[in-house]
Amino acid sequence: MVQFADDAHRSGEVPMMHDTAAIEAFTAGTTAILDGEPVQGALTGIVRAAALATRSDLAIARRLRAGQLEARVVYARAASVIPELEGSMLPLADLPLEESSVGSNGIELPPALARAARLSRAGIVHIFPLLGADGPAGSLELYSRTEDLSERERALARLAAAHLSVCLRLAEAFDGQGNGRHCGMALETLGGALAAGSDEAETAEHVVRLAVETTGAAGALLWRIEPFGPPTFLAAHGLDGHLPDFEEAVGLVEDAIERRDNRSPERPDHIVVLLLGEPPVGALQLVYDGQPVAADESSLSAFAARAAVALRRARRAALVQDELRRSRTLIAVVGQAISQLSLAHTLETAVERVVELTGSGEVAVYLREAERLTAPAASVALQGPHVEIAERLLELALGPFRGRGFVSVEDAGRDPRLAGLAAAVSEVGIGRALLVPLVVQDEVIGALGVYGRRPRPFRDEEQRLLIALSSQLAVAVQNALLHERTKELGSVLERTLRSERKAARQLRGLFEISNSFARSLSLDATLDAVAKTMVELFDLDAAAIRMSDERGEALVTKAIHVADPSLRAPAETILARRFLRAGKPTLLAPGTAAYADSHLLLEPFLAKGSSAAVIPMATPGEVLGTLTLLSLDPARPLDQETVDAALTVVSQAALAIDNARLSQQQKDFAETMQRSLLPSDLPEVPGLELGHVYESSAAVEVGGDVYDFLLLEDGRLAVVLGDVTGKGIGAAADMAMAKFTFRALARSYPEPSHFLAKANEVVFEELELGKFITMLYVLVDPSTGRASCASGGHPPLRLVRPDGTVSAVVARGMALGIDLDQAYPEQEVHLERGSALVLYTDGIIEARRRGELYGEERLDASLARHAALPAQQLAEQVVADTRAFSGRDLADDCAVVVLRLAS
Repeated sequence: MVQFADDAHRSGEVPMMHDTAAIEAFTAGTTAILDGEPVQGALTGIVRAAALATRSDLAIARRLRAGQLEARVVYARAASVIPELEGSMLPLADLPLEESSVGSNGIELPPALARAARLSRAGIVHIFPLLGADGPAGSLELYSRTEDLSERERALARLAAAHLSVCLRLAEAFDGQGNGRHCGMALETLGGALAAGSDEAETAEHVVRLAVETTGAAGALLWRIEPFGPPTFLAAHGLDGHLPDFEEAVGLVEDAIERRDNRSPERPDHIVVLLLGEPPVGALQLVYDGQPVAADESSLSAFAARAAVALRRARRAALVQDELRRSRTLIAVVGQAISQLSLAHTLETAVERVVELTGSGEVAVYLREAERLTAPAASVALQGPHVEIAERLLELALGPFRGRGFVSVEDAGRDPRLAGLAAAVSEVGIGRALLVPLVVQDEVIGALGVYGRRPRPFRDEEQRLLIALSSQLAVAVQNALLHERTKELGSVLERTLRSERKAARQLRGLFEISNSFARSLSLDATLDAVAKTMVELFDLDAAAIRMSDERGEALVTKAIHVADPSLRAPAETILARRFLRAGKPTLLAPGTAAYADSHLLLEPFLAKGSSAAVIPMATPGEVLGTLTLLSLDPARPLDQETVDAALTVVSQAALAIDNARLSQQQKDFAETMQRSLLPSDLPEVPGLELGHVYESSAAVEVGGDVYDFLLLEDGRLAVVLGDVTGKGIGAAADMAMAKFTFRALARSYPEPSHFLAKANEVVFEELELGKFITMLYVLVDPSTGRASCASGGHPPLRLVRPDGTVSAVVARGMALGIDLDQAYPEQEVHLERGSALVLYTDGIIEARRRGELYGEERLDASLARHAALPAQQLAEQVVADTRAFSGRDLADDCAVVVLRLAS
């Protein structure tokens, strides 16, 4: 009894023996019996090989003894099973007469088999009877847990059972008797063993070797017979290694095939030709050294019949192997297409596999564009105008031979279908051709062409292979074509997107710069926006802008933006220097900075991979300054593409900077003119504290806010605050007119109602049609605390009492300059000590935040919170609260005047 000794079996795995190794093990067991070795060792070797070749958990060989089948050899995966099954008996009546598999199909197992299956935990039992001369002689049982046997494994199991039968019968035949008496029986039994073979070459070698050993022949030759063509030599044995004349041997075989007879008058007596099968699939030549044949004719016939079965099975196995190779080829081609998604790789793989399988050295794959085949996308050993030949073959394949799906030419030089292409055929040097169209969804995308140098028909299996391959190849080629077109479109799209992203970055930069200019119209804000935008737009570390000084003699730093605040100090040190270069954009490299050039400070950084560029900022008529860009990270270097993109943004930014500069100059002029109209010195009025604030808007054109003080001879103080319609220089001129009107009329008409009535007449005559002035006039007597006011369309003033209460003093009247003969009623207010009057223009209450007005309520709340402040501080606080509410620059001019009666 035997236990598995392999480590794989100890670990719970059943190894799989290679077919060749298994067959050699079976043969070795049989040969051992012939050599007189013990039967038990031979049986053990065969059973072990059968278990490994079929991946069985348990294998039992039984031998008939006294009407019972005794377990003679037990080969088990688990050692504990062996003693339990050793010597176990199976009644002969329970042995199936034919090969069978039980357990998985619901058939109840006999008790002996059920016990073995239970011990090995097997679910399926495969039983192969061993046949003797007079009937059953034993059994081979293979136990498996889950898997059924494949066709290959079942064939190997049959072969093992046949060899076991041979061993048992040889043991009986050679047990004290000569081998000649049972030679016929041995031949018949060996023929049965051969009938279970699976490999054509090995089967052929077994046939000739066993034929020589059992017939006493000096040698044997085996030939394969095919329907068309001469016999094919397969194997030889004996003859001292000297093969006879093949031409003569082939003639004897062909003569036997024609006569269907093993002997003929023309054949020498020492040669016997056995035809194997009907119709014959092979021929066995037995060559004797003049000795009589050792086997009788019936035994030879039985051997021939079984050898024919073996050859047929081996041939079928070879065809199966061919089909497997074809399948592997298809899988390789499709797998290559899937893994690479590359047209070139797919076509190269297809051509290589077709060459391997067909043995043809001339293969080409053509693609079709605009109803024509292009030059081969992949080919082997083809030169000359073979595309012309492929075009003609494709026309035939799509025309008269459309039903077959391909076209085959046996003799390219003589085939009338290739008429007119003789020169091309000769130049290419082909004798035969086969072309299969590549079709995907009824669309011909190309063709597969296989050529040969010599004329002959293509075999059926070659045609089947190429047809099967073409359908898969067509899909793979189509997928690869679509993938490459998608990649090409993706590349075009990526280039387009890069261009769009570049343009978008430039537009975004221009928008940021233009937006900042539109928000503030401030030169400083525009310069800061340009520097910041360049850093963020091109992922830089810092950017600096330099412009001419007031004298135009040098460039001074006007704006610096640094991405990382921790680098601001060193960046300002490096960048905030005079720059001596001029002219065109320059990428700085180590060693390019000239003596006294501030960019000498960049040399250590440039040497370590940092990069910098200097770009001039210029309008068509003037160079405004330079923009220096700095990237300290070697992984983000400045290149020429970045400089070109930055130059586009800078050229537009220069216009915004120039406009901001001109706007700033205009605004400075207007503000200077406006401030010249505002009081530079406040009058000193005993008992009265004065405060005033004027804040211009961020707009380029200043507004028309104006206010003035005039101390009258009787000690009263006249105060006027007005807002002229319009902006800019015109508004400033109207302000000047309003101021001089106030100065001229206040002494003659000090009372508020009289003053505004006279002022309205002057303004009506002087202002352009459609323009007007809102004005608030207040007259305060600090000695009595009496105050009176009149309003020409102006927001009402605020009375702030010492306890923080705030009230509006409303005086109604039409704005000045709209119509003549207007009345302006007065409103009187008695001021307590510590009380204050607050005059303001509409820029205060009309300040906005996201569309919401600052309004009178917030003004009153602010005045209440800060009621105790001195007059000047209270005026400043009102403007500060207004600016804080709007969250940005003021949209309109603001003026505030505070008159507080001393406490």
